Amino acid sequence: MRDFDDDDVLSSPYSRKVGDRLRVIRKQKRLSLQEVESTSEEEFKASVLGAYERGERAISVPRLERLAKFYSVPVDQLLPREDVSEPESDPTTATMKLGIDLIKLNQLSGQPFEMLSRFLKMIQVQRQDFNGKVMTVRGIDTRAIAAMLDVPVDQVGARLDALDLIFHP
Repeated sequence: MRDFDDDDVLSSPYSRKVGDRLRVIRKQKRLSLQEVESTSEEEFKASVLGAYERGERAISVPRLERLAKFYSVPVDQLLPREDVSEPESDPTTATMKLGIDLIKLNQLSGQPFEMLSRFLKMIQVQRQDFNGKVMTVRGIDTRAIAAMLDVPVDQVGARLDALDLIFHP
């Protein structure tokens, strides 16, 4: 009988869920397995990362931490969640959606922009969405943004547009 190696485990349902999360985050970052390998200077080999994503290999905690750092996400976001549900929304603002350019936001300084950036990071974690370039905020989120920018709720879009923070593809 050989020694058991944590990396060489038979596929378990949890390993597959972890793998699914790893794949989702990598794809949100718009990276192929080969791009992760080359960008990480071969720390994360494409074949090994693929095995993690398929749930064929278990990833160690230190390696999971390094991968989270590589992807610039909190480590807990690489682990599956049981149920992530959205709060019920107010029908009067439910249809309002705004795409905020996170790159432009990070270039602004001042308390309202730092608060807005922290708020959007919280939404990213809730939604497990880490593309890092654009965040679509929903109507329910605009009330908090209105308070941060000191404008009425119905003027949030116009204020963000005036600040050149609305994402235009």
